[in-house]
Amino acid sequence: MYSSSLLPLSVASSSASLLPNDFFTRISQFMLFDSSSADNEEELKKLDEKIAYAEENLGESEVHEAHLAKALYFIRISDKEKALEQLLLTEGKTISVSQKMDLVFYTLQLAFFYMDFDLVSKNIDKAKKLFEEGGDWERKNRLKVYEGLYCMATRNFNKAASLFLDSISTFTTYEIFPYETLIFYTVLTSIITLDRVSLKQKVVDAPEILTVLGKIPFLSEFLNSWYECQYKAFFSAFAGMAEQIKLDRYLYPHFRFYMREVRTVVYSQFLESYKSVTVEAMAKAFGVSVDFIDQELSRFIAAGKLHCKIDKVAGVVETNRPDAKNTLYQATIKQGDFLLNRIQKLSRVIDL
Repeated sequence: MYSSSLLPLSVASSSASLLPNDFFTRISQFMLFDSSSADNEEELKKLDEKIAYAEENLGESEVHEAHLAKALYFIRISDKEKALEQLLLTEGKTISVSQKMDLVFYTLQLAFFYMDFDLVSKNIDKAKKLFEEGGDWERKNRLKVYEGLYCMATRNFNKAASLFLDSISTFTTYEIFPYETLIFYTVLTSIITLDRVSLKQKVVDAPEILTVLGKIPFLSEFLNSWYECQYKAFFSAFAGMAEQIKLDRYLYPHFRFYMREVRTVVYSQFLESYKSVTVEAMAKAFGVSVDFIDQELSRFIAAGKLHCKIDKVAGVVETNRPDAKNTLYQATIKQGDFLLNRIQKLSRVIDL
């Protein structure tokens, strides 16, 4: 599984992916530090001395570097609050927009490490404001990956897919996860958000994705079997992908939701080819039992996810796709009624 190799200490190595056990081992290693230990007190004293010396004798660049070194040390010993305080203090000693952006990236790494998505959101907004003052394309592209990860972790899969796709050819954000993980996230988010034509152009035929796809277990089968309508192979790969998603710290909280969305997409694609189809034929196509398909379809129909109905007596599934013009007409009527009610309420207030 290509789990996120996000570390609180700044830049990880390039393309080597961390297994889940390695990832949590590193977390535990950081947590072993005691911020009140004698060794840490001694190290902090040295850093304070370097800061004092830089402020008295050196220039702005050296002062910035001295304060940053202390902030990174707090990150290393997993003292979140002091690290954030020191990063803000370092920002006050920083003039360059690029250096301020780097401080935001350090804060984002720390926020993702602690799954503090409120802090992530605030710093993404802060980074965008900094870019209005200037900033290079490399940092802008890095921010897309951070924002895409935030969107995915907060269940905004549509925006996450768009940001990940934009980042494929410019990816340099190895400090939060390797390139293979970006492809993993891109395929997973795209398959439930893009239409079939867009998925073909941006994902299935994308050279950058094709070079990595085979390195990630089950991912190639998962994507290609879905696109090629090989539903039995898709369900087989789907089971393997489910185990990988369970191991991902950002996708696991949305595991049940994502599983439902994937099944909705694949059932909709299958039924789109038929006006009616027997439940038995559908079960055979997916390599599952008739009872399983019956229960699955009943659940999704009741939730309004699938536009079809089951004739239990005949054992047939009949599709009833909504007419787009009729749907728009009904929405217009509903909005019109809502507007009239608001106007009536307003008129009563004016009369008073």
